[in-house]
Amino acid sequence: MRISIHWKLTALFCLMALLMLGVTYFYLDSHLKSFLEKRLQEDLRHGLSLSKDILETELSGKVMSSEADRLADRFGRTLGVRATIIGLDGTVLGDSELDATALAKVENHLDRPEIQQALRTGFGQSERRYSYTVKKYMLYMAVPLGKEKPIGILRFAIPITYIEFLEAGMVRFLVIAVGISFIVAFALSYIISIIISKPLIKMTKTAEAIANNDFSAKVPARSRDEMGDLARSLNFMADEIKRHLEKISSGEAQLESVLSGMAEGVIVTDAKGNIVLANPSARKMFFIDTPPEGRTPIEVARNSAVQNMIDKVLKEKQRLATAEILLNAPEEIYVKVNSVPIMKAERIEGAILVFHDITELRRLERIRQDFVANVSHELRTPLSSIKGYAETLYDGKVKDAKEQQEFLGIVYRESDRLAKLIDDLLDLSKIESGRMSLVLLPVDLGPLANRTRGVVEKLAREKSIKIDIEIPPDLPKTLADERRISQVLLNLLDNAIKYTPDGGSVKVSAFRKDDFVQVDVSDTGVGIPEPDLYRIFERFYRVDKGRSRELGGTGLGLSIVKHIVQAHGGQVWVKSEAGRGSTFSFTVPKA
Repeated sequence: MRISIHWKLTALFCLMALLMLGVTYFYLDSHLKSFLEKRLQEDLRHGLSLSKDILETELSGKVMSSEADRLADRFGRTLGVRATIIGLDGTVLGDSELDATALAKVENHLDRPEIQQALRTGFGQSERRYSYTVKKYMLYMAVPLGKEKPIGILRFAIPITYIEFLEAGMVRFLVIAVGISFIVAFALSYIISIIISKPLIKMTKTAEAIANNDFSAKVPARSRDEMGDLARSLNFMADEIKRHLEKISSGEAQLESVLSGMAEGVIVTDAKGNIVLANPSARKMFFIDTPPEGRTPIEVARNSAVQNMIDKVLKEKQRLATAEILLNAPEEIYVKVNSVPIMKAERIEGAILVFHDITELRRLERIRQDFVANVSHELRTPLSSIKGYAETLYDGKVKDAKEQQEFLGIVYRESDRLAKLIDDLLDLSKIESGRMSLVLLPVDLGPLANRTRGVVEKLAREKSIKIDIEIPPDLPKTLADERRISQVLLNLLDNAIKYTPDGGSVKVSAFRKDDFVQVDVSDTGVGIPEPDLYRIFERFYRVDKGRSRELGGTGLGLSIVKHIVQAHGGQVWVKSEAGRGSTFSFTVPKA
């Protein structure tokens, strides 16, 4: 059961008050009883002495029985004691408690201790002796009467019960006083405990509010004592905690924003190798759809290489571990992993893994390698032909004028092919490096398509291929660079004619599509196998390398088309089926 500090303080103060009152009670009880008894004895002795003087004055040398009984009654009534006058022979001459009949029957008192002591020393006292005459325990004091010689004895007595009655009254008074003191002490303790505990209760509520992130609660700090210092310290602590939490919260928010915005995956583990944090990129990279916290990397990543990186740092205590791993699901992803330990006071408290997706880098590296190989091959082929035929002509081995003309024609065609290749490479380089400048103006695609058809019409006639232009007259104009869009159409028409068998057909159509104009170039040619579709726009990529070179293509046309269209803010794609023709489509913004 919870007991508040208010009641604890009250109980403590009451206990202290009770202890002090108890000590005071027992002290006063013992000392007051002793004081009361001594006081009664002194009063009795003083009254006895005064009465002795009065009796010695009134009695003229002898004690008469009738006079003694009257005097005893008077002294008994006046002093509230039992007064007895006894003759020297022990005969009781007068007693304030007895009448004449009873007095005659009282036994001789000469043997009483107080009588004997009074006759010997001049004063006698006997405490707590039972009186068979009055049937009570009595306190006796006696003195001899007579100025020159004893003529009798005066004895006073009071009942012990009277003393006990006074003592009981005193005890009742002490008990009531102690009870009232305790009630007053309890009330004061209650009030004082409220005064003391009130700021403590406020501090407790303030501390609870701080624990619940409510830093607006403050403790009044008006006093200049330790309680005020504590209140001011608590308020200062609340402000400091708020400031530090805001700083931590800001840091956590920044860290979370950084981690969430990072393209790189990040996994943080504790010293045991259990994950404590994984950012969205890491979860996406490893397809983690359940909370990874508290689990090992091999459980969530399902890749032993990742676990080995953690083990190298945590168990083998490597300062840096680097590896390149391949993730196969659902598609191949190349990831470079760097792992470093989290150190604190020269102790490893965890590890950080950073995953860099280098798939695109590896793809570009492959493209670069293919590009270098393809460029070398594409340049070597015409150069070899040019060099071979030129050497033959230079050596004068060909004498026939017709044959010389044929050789020169081959050299011319190969050099022309080489010039086209270099021009395409230069165009591609400009486009990819961002150095190609576009002059964007409203362009009517109908006339542009007709002019482009005129360029390739001779080649189409040679193969009996029909070219149809189906562009509606109300088609919106496009915002484009006319020369570059003409280059796109020319490349697409040239490819369509080259890869369409004799007697086939090619169609150019266009229509509005939202804020763009879509242009389709369709043919009835050989088509493109499905596995080659996603690579058809790569540089130097050919479906049929031998046939492409035979047709005089450089392998860069479609790559140039893609980059020109993308530079205009459009898209390009292809739909094809082997043996059933192809449709190349691209979009450009409308004006």
